Amino acid sequence: MTPDRLAQLTGLRRARDLMDREYARPLDVAAMAAAAYMSPAHFSRQFRAAYGETPYGYLMTRRIERSMALLRGGMSVTDACMAVGATSLGSFSSTFTRIVGESPSAYRAREHAAIEAMPECFARILGRPPYVGASSRIGEGSALARS
Repeated sequence: MTPDRLAQLTGLRRARDLMDREYARPLDVAAMAAAAYMSPAHFSRQFRAAYGETPYGYLMTRRIERSMALLRGGMSVTDACMAVGATSLGSFSSTFTRIVGESPSAYRAREHAAIEAMPECFARILGRPPYVGASSRIGEGSALARS
């Protein structure tokens, strides 16, 4: 691996770590690209090539993953929406439904005793949104992409 490619991958990991850590903050591609020391367009292309989804798709998946844990803990849908940094309840609900396969309200109402009884390392893996392909999870023209 060339030193340039290694530096590029390090920058992409730095941006991904930023999204994992600061998911509730308003993050746009420019802020993520700055963390990777790249231009926004170059960052978007390289992130997609490295991780198989857009930076925005990755960020929204992390937000939905965190909201799933909050909903399992009994938090209201509105509070979970705001806690993960979504600004529109309607867009959050439609994105949650598209990624998870059921509405946030239905997910919250469902029994979660099995996942709560698992060791945390397994619960974290099984509590993630199902991967169904980046293009089908987050629509490029979704309202959340513009917020």
